[in-house]
Amino acid sequence: MATEHSSISEAVLDSSIPIEKPGDETEAGNYFVANYPPFSFWEQDQVPIINQTLDGPVGDTDLGLYFHIPFCRKRCHFCYFRVYTDRNAAEINGYLQAGLKEFRTYAEKPYLAGRKPKFVYFGGGTPSYLSVNQLKELTDGMKACFPWEETEEVAFEAEPGTLTEKKLEALREIGITRLSLGAENFNDHILELNGRAHRSPELHRALKFAQSLDFDQINIDLIAGMVDETEDNWKNCIEQSIKYGPECVTIYQMEVPYNTTLYKEMKSAGKLTAPVADWATKRRWVSYAFDEFEKAGYTVTSATTVVKNPDKTKFVYRDKLWEGADLLSAGVASFGHLGGVHYQNNHDIGPYMMALDDGKLPIYRAYQTNAEERVLREFILRLKLGKVTASYYIDKYGVDPRDRFEKPLNYIVEEGFGEIDGDEIRLNREGLLQIDRLLHEFFLPQHRNARYA
Repeated sequence: MATEHSSISEAVLDSSIPIEKPGDETEAGNYFVANYPPFSFWEQDQVPIINQTLDGPVGDTDLGLYFHIPFCRKRCHFCYFRVYTDRNAAEINGYLQAGLKEFRTYAEKPYLAGRKPKFVYFGGGTPSYLSVNQLKELTDGMKACFPWEETEEVAFEAEPGTLTEKKLEALREIGITRLSLGAENFNDHILELNGRAHRSPELHRALKFAQSLDFDQINIDLIAGMVDETEDNWKNCIEQSIKYGPECVTIYQMEVPYNTTLYKEMKSAGKLTAPVADWATKRRWVSYAFDEFEKAGYTVTSATTVVKNPDKTKFVYRDKLWEGADLLSAGVASFGHLGGVHYQNNHDIGPYMMALDDGKLPIYRAYQTNAEERVLREFILRLKLGKVTASYYIDKYGVDPRDRFEKPLNYIVEEGFGEIDGDEIRLNREGLLQIDRLLHEFFLPQHRNARYA
């Protein structure tokens, strides 16, 4: 029987974590590839470029909005996002007013003037930490700047323990179409040990009531390989998820970024290996989940998602971003992309709000992509869907990825991770399960062997 640890510190010091494949241990660092080029290459001296873009001609691609809500009841031990757990209602209201001021400033920029978003995303932190009144004031203010009548999706991240019936009804009323519940696990010991604020009764209650409100789609997030995860418990998590029958389930493999509580405990103890399952075990657990969901009628639609009805259920935020849409991102530490230029806001709430008080946009760093990087970004991100066509890139960019990326694609085929069949480039299950590792094969030389974030 696996040892149940009483704390993260105890787990870090325990050297008995079973390793399925030596050399495949989970070490510190960002594994998940969310953008390109890597964030570590974004620089402060490129901020003027994003300002030039905003003052230029109106953009002609799809636009999305993102707002970062950095408040949580508790910080998870594996969380690497900017979050605050000690702010009162007045401070939160002040932050929301700053965010609306940021949106109003952007709405006056020529590049964004008159544009209406195709998708909206509320991330965190914990967006559902906000009160009903705060949520209504925030969304009303955003709609006044960028009307939502052409919006195809409004996605909202929620921590189950913050969801009351009144709040869920309010989310439905303000236009949320995709409710994403951060379940992560159904086991209370694992939730507590990994620093999650909610417990399983809150998760079950939120799921049941949310499903009664007929949201367009409900997504459940799960993480394979959390501290103290076991084979039997993971199978139980999948079984319970299937019983609820959500429209979508997103399954991540546990990683330990550098700025997490878990990494700090590892560093303090002089440990290189995290007290979580190795990558081979995590891949096997995700593969098991995919198999079980497929038996239940779901379809695997990416390296991390299963969907009950892929013809009906889409993840517009992800798909549009991976196709090169503009993302107007507001809020502390948020990441955006406008006119081929990546940008990130100030990392801390103080400098973020001070910049807005001074009448300035709170942008901290940026990166102007070139044509080669834009093609590469769109190819590697969309490859995470498991299947792409060469003709898509030929038609859009005049580039045949079978030629441009011949060497890394040959590696994928030769190692048995996928195949090229005429126009179609496909990954098999094994390739899909480790796609984030394989994507580094496509990186330009100057972006390899560097810290990702």
